[in-house]
Amino acid sequence: MGRHSKKLFYGWYMVGAGSALQFVQSALMSQSFGAYVAVLQAERGWSKTALSGAAALQQMETAILGPFIGWFMDRFGPQGVIRVGIVMFGIGLMLLSRTDTLPTFYAAFLVIALGASFCGFFPVNVALINWFERWRARALSSMSIGLALGGTAVPVIAWSLQAYGWRATAFASGLIAIVVGFPLALMIRRRPEDYGLTVDGLPPKTAETTQELHALDRSRDFTAREALRTPAFWLLSLGHGFALFVVHAVSVHAITHMNQGLGYSVAQASLVYTLLTASQIGGVAVGWWIGDHFEKRYIAATCMLMHAAGLLLLTYAVTAPMVLAFAVLHGGAWGLRGPFMQAIRADYFGRSAIGMILGLSLMIIVVGQVGGPMIAGVLADRTGNYRVGFTIIAMLALTGGLFFILARKPEPPVRTSVA
Repeated sequence: MGRHSKKLFYGWYMVGAGSALQFVQSALMSQSFGAYVAVLQAERGWSKTALSGAAALQQMETAILGPFIGWFMDRFGPQGVIRVGIVMFGIGLMLLSRTDTLPTFYAAFLVIALGASFCGFFPVNVALINWFERWRARALSSMSIGLALGGTAVPVIAWSLQAYGWRATAFASGLIAIVVGFPLALMIRRRPEDYGLTVDGLPPKTAETTQELHALDRSRDFTAREALRTPAFWLLSLGHGFALFVVHAVSVHAITHMNQGLGYSVAQASLVYTLLTASQIGGVAVGWWIGDHFEKRYIAATCMLMHAAGLLLLTYAVTAPMVLAFAVLHGGAWGLRGPFMQAIRADYFGRSAIGMILGLSLMIIVVGQVGGPMIAGVLADRTGNYRVGFTIIAMLALTGGLFFILARKPEPPVRTSVA
């Protein structure tokens, strides 16, 4: 017993591997995409709307595939999906380096999107949800540190884009993704019960007791159909989607806005993104501390206010402190709120069908993932700046906070047994 207690629970190794996988994907594309947008627009002459379309295409593909990926992971586990995904993600980046036209650029992004769907935030979260309950928010917040740290690579990617060009940078990124990411993907496993362990790393019981506890947990969990019938599913999905209006608009357009609208160089704007990343890590740390002790929906609603305030400061910035305040507020809100989006759904609906439930929610939150970059890009092309688009998105974030406040935990499903 004592010897067992000294052994680190394998779930925490998965947290480390998942965090590293998130860092790879975030550093090489998701948080660096804004730097690519600034460079490609200048070199190729493609419009903001066209480049925003690539980001929208990626999110739409994720939403369409979400229910299937969720069903597959609930049935067979996430490990195979994640391994295939990291390889496809790397191949997509290498294909990106060979594009010459907008259609081939979109085609490369389809491959990147497919890979990101298979190895990204969604499947890694499903894997960890199955290993943690009491420390779920802490585990998911710890994993999100990798996503946040990816922002520290934005200045490096921006420097590489300037020094070596976007083609060499994209190809090298693809190689790094596969070489570094695949060994990490091999560490992801399905459920602790498959290895004689229990959720949260509690001392293992007998095989019979473990199976009985697992069966009891499953009886209290929601099926995907039952979850869809609750107001909480829709309110959480809408709140999450409205948050992503801001997150994805900033990821795609903030560097270009600071470059073209505020007069910062791409390198200087990337340094602001580094502060955003540091604030995001700070938000993750706060979530690690308070996430399992306070009402997550109220924390999420507070973060929506921070998102809106930060974006408005960036939109109407006339001094450097306003830009820095944006980075602190938006980054802190993102780091604190982000991991809670999956944790709160697992708290509400259980883990038996969590893959399918999260996959179905992707079909709703995609509105924000697609809408944020497109609203900002289209209105910037039409008005010549980002002020109108960013202001509308900030107001949407404020509205999203109300959805979280209203999203109460549903009562466990009541099922009649048949003798």
